[in-house]
Amino acid sequence: MASVDTGWLPPAERFGFWQDLVARQSAAARIRSAHAADFAASARAVDLGAVRLGVWRYPSLEFTRAAPMINSTDPELYQLALPLSGRGVMTQQRREGRLDPSAFALVDTVRPHESRHGPDGTTPGTVQTLTVLVPHHALPVPAHRLAALCAVGIPAGTGMGALLAAFLRRIMAHPEQYAAADAPQLDRIALDLIAGTLAGQLDAVRDLPVDVRVTGLRARVTAFVREHLTDPELSPATVAAAHHLSLRSLHRLFEGTGATVGGLIRSGRLDRAARELADPQLRQLSVAQVGARCGFAHPAHFSRAFRAAYGVSPGEHRERAGRG
Repeated sequence: MASVDTGWLPPAERFGFWQDLVARQSAAARIRSAHAADFAASARAVDLGAVRLGVWRYPSLEFTRAAPMINSTDPELYQLALPLSGRGVMTQQRREGRLDPSAFALVDTVRPHESRHGPDGTTPGTVQTLTVLVPHHALPVPAHRLAALCAVGIPAGTGMGALLAAFLRRIMAHPEQYAAADAPQLDRIALDLIAGTLAGQLDAVRDLPVDVRVTGLRARVTAFVREHLTDPELSPATVAAAHHLSLRSLHRLFEGTGATVGGLIRSGRLDRAARELADPQLRQLSVAQVGARCGFAHPAHFSRAFRAAYGVSPGEHRERAGRG
């Protein structure tokens, strides 16, 4: 991960440095800000391979990439932007879309576009945006189809958009959890989730390659498991039924990944139980109550599974956490 902060520079040099940074990361553009005289901003970037991620924090920005700034040598990139705070607008292809935390906005960097983004009444001060840069050729969706999505809000709170947003946020929030060797796999997952999200907006999921669709379905299943861990009835059979799959098809979906649906359920419940047992605000709950909250219907089964996973009983884990 690379990071920069204009706070290390004299105020008079900060905005010029930021303009150069944006030009190097994406494309030449005219950038303006009401805070140009003292531009306090920072950026973090993670390069996965084809996909480049960034989180940008700034007081306000107006961005214009006009036709004369675009030439044939510019890299053909799409940018997905997800505001994490603040409000604004984006314009491309004679369409104007809102910029807010509820949706991604897609732009084609080799076409003219404009955007404005700044604080709203509920988020004074600086705002943040998560961006994804991906080459045209890396997405299995034709450019002429994706042109229809430029400057159109792509929901980030439901469906594939929610899975994509959660995946990107997790990487940018904790990049230290991933080794350099993980980058190719993360890059592939990111590309498949992006393709699935965009194709879903175009009702073209069936046109995607099989491996891309498999990644999307696997991500939906995994998210479903996480959301329903507290349900004691959650099992591979109920997961399969919820996704209109046979149990055999569900198991085949995870072949070669080193994971199983039963394993995801078990490890998810145990991880949650370990956190809750260590939480001082939940000390009033008995060990059995914590197990029940995490989807374990039988205290004895909870205790056996916990000891097998962590080498200590749930009660011993709680005591150690309290001492620590």
